[in-house]
Amino acid sequence: MRVLIPGISGGIARKLALRLKKAGHEVAGVDIRPWDTAQEADIQVFRGDVRKRVAEDVFRRWRPDAVVHMATVTAFTVPGAERGRINLDGTKAVFDHCATHGVKQLLFVGRHTFYGAAPDSPLYHSEDEPPRALEAIPELADLVAADLYAATALWRLPEVTTAVLRLPYTLGAPGTGTLASFLKGRRVPLVLGYDPLFHVLQEEDVVTALQLALEKKIRGIFNVAGPPPIPLSVIVRETRRTAVPLPSQVLSFLLGRAGFPRLSVGALDHLRYPIVVDNRRFLEATGFEYQHSVADTLRIYREAAPPPVSGGLI
Repeated sequence: MRVLIPGISGGIARKLALRLKKAGHEVAGVDIRPWDTAQEADIQVFRGDVRKRVAEDVFRRWRPDAVVHMATVTAFTVPGAERGRINLDGTKAVFDHCATHGVKQLLFVGRHTFYGAAPDSPLYHSEDEPPRALEAIPELADLVAADLYAATALWRLPEVTTAVLRLPYTLGAPGTGTLASFLKGRRVPLVLGYDPLFHVLQEEDVVTALQLALEKKIRGIFNVAGPPPIPLSVIVRETRRTAVPLPSQVLSFLLGRAGFPRLSVGALDHLRYPIVVDNRRFLEATGFEYQHSVADTLRIYREAAPPPVSGGLI
């Protein structure tokens, strides 16, 4: 199978590309960022923005059988309006290219934060639920819009086998992504009086889930998860960070200062209320079994990204 990965230079995308190559697939990617060692693994990386003509040229000339769309970003990596353009316009471009150039299968890699964190949310979210609390966290709006747009391909593009995968927070070595960025400093803020449950999935297990989704040719919307969720305070403690519970008013003032991570005030709801997903549909479709326990996942991240020696700015 010829597999094209937009966003291939990201940490998990690289691991997926190497895994697919080892499994006998032809693999290439499109990314504005370099991956200098890709040629050593016989993986082509075409430099360019997925929204630009160069990306369509790749689709037309390379003729992939399947696409794994991983070229989306979060507020931790790209702030402001540019993030919205990358997430929504980039997703539309990828789907347009797939439809135009005969791609048979498409995986959209989304996030479980699609559901939002709200006090009246159910504990376990199913794939049929709508997003919540977007008015409080506008930084999620573009990712949610991209997810919803991807889901429309299930009826707009019946000739393309489309799957929308909503992944939990991931941790691994060297450690990339939203949760890793949140844990980057020595001190990690918590909202006083709250300790929400967090889903955590080790990066190698994420790659296994994506590979299964691709090879099983699943179609539909799927929550992906691994071990049972655990309290945020346990994640902080087991990665050797120091939890700092603060009243929300104080914490909103300190975000991005004094060694605390940069978050929006709205994102504080994620430190209050859990986002836990029901992944039974994905398990039934793929037979996925995670290989890393929570303890293993936190140990791997802790060893790869120990806390800074001092408590200075991150």
